[in-house]
Amino acid sequence: MKKVAFYTLGCKLNYSETSTIARQFTEKGFQKVDFYDNPDIFIINTCSVTENADKKCKKLVKEAQKISPNAYIAIMGCYAQLKPQEIANIEGVDAVLGAAEKFRLFDLIPTFEKNINTKIDNKDTNTIKNNQETSCTDIAQAKIFVGDVNEAKIFHSSYSYGDRTRTFLKVQDGCDYSCTFCTIPQARGESRSDSIANVIEKAKEIAQSEVKEIVLTGVNTGDFGLQNGKRVEKFFDLVKALDSLEGIERIRISSIEPNLLTDEIIEFTLKNARLFVPHFHIPLQSGSNKILKLMKRRYLRELYADRVAKIKAIRPDCCIGVDVIVGFPGETQEDFLETYQFLNDLDISYLHVFTYSERANTEALHIKPVVPAHIRNERSKMLHILSDKKRRYFYEQNIGSVRNVLFENDVENGQMEGFTENYIRVVAKYDAVLVNEIKTLQLSKINENMLMEVEECEEILTH
Repeated sequence: MKKVAFYTLGCKLNYSETSTIARQFTEKGFQKVDFYDNPDIFIINTCSVTENADKKCKKLVKEAQKISPNAYIAIMGCYAQLKPQEIANIEGVDAVLGAAEKFRLFDLIPTFEKNINTKIDNKDTNTIKNNQETSCTDIAQAKIFVGDVNEAKIFHSSYSYGDRTRTFLKVQDGCDYSCTFCTIPQARGESRSDSIANVIEKAKEIAQSEVKEIVLTGVNTGDFGLQNGKRVEKFFDLVKALDSLEGIERIRISSIEPNLLTDEIIEFTLKNARLFVPHFHIPLQSGSNKILKLMKRRYLRELYADRVAKIKAIRPDCCIGVDVIVGFPGETQEDFLETYQFLNDLDISYLHVFTYSERANTEALHIKPVVPAHIRNERSKMLHILSDKKRRYFYEQNIGSVRNVLFENDVENGQMEGFTENYIRVVAKYDAVLVNEIKTLQLSKINENMLMEVEECEEILTH
């Protein structure tokens, strides 16, 4: 029995796809093992949002070769779609699979046998995009299976299972937006979705397991409903349908664009929903309207502030996470301070801070002036500090409240952690009975590691 190991870089969507592909391997008789457990095959699912993700991929290939020198190494995902030739030239890589091809892994690579000395025949290599002129004889080892991303029109259902307490359920893929900093449309193709009926069926499959929480994920989750280029359903209708699901305790929306977070979604999930939790992650990217326009975002800061105010008016305890990019081309000190002050004044709970990095074939490369790297890093540090302050304040506002905590299976130093419905990370003494269980507890104090400590209530409710 061949052993196969998986490693995922990047977003929750990637995790859902890796997990689905891993199940295909186990169904075919392969043994899934840890990365360091001398696998016969390594499958690395990549991200290419930042330059750092590219470097991580190269490092993983080197580590895989050290662990198991004769193993077959296949690279898939966004980085593979964008830079197949670059990956093919990495020593040790045997196959590169693009956005659509990763779901045809067994059709394209039936044996997973390493063949270092074989040149690639023309019939084995699909068209390489991104205007790369590729000669098959230039490739010493890796077979490239990367087609035109515009042909990636089929939606492939995916969900993670077995690795975490919660499941990431993919409901949408690709993106039709044209943000000037982003390569995702080039890497994943146009926006497309599953049907509500199929999502419900997948959710019912998940409900048959021991999973307590489903996280809805996609490239542009709120754009759900596009099939074959036509909008046939709406994300709000999916939300309402999922809220009737039996066998699941919680549903969380991973991320949703502010222009797609409608009043009806906010009001239903926070007022009427049975399963949806009070937590939104809403990308902002900049608090400067000038920069938002340069980024070609589909909203201005006034809409973003309105969405936050609407949420907090209904549920003051709702957790709101924010994505923000610092050092975008053209961002002056005044623009950054405008963003900083905007975020400081907003009633939000935490930030995900991204330092802008140049990506090939994006419009942002032509925007001037370029912000020096050391200034980007300084601005990033300032926003990380602000994020810590925001998180602490949000936690403090919840001290004394009674919350339902879903405990995870990670144990360290005799302690276990979990999350409340409004996304506060909780720490407690390890109890094997509590793993993957929801327990009602009172939030008592914040420890030195920014984790919320808890104590039992007078009446304990265990679900």
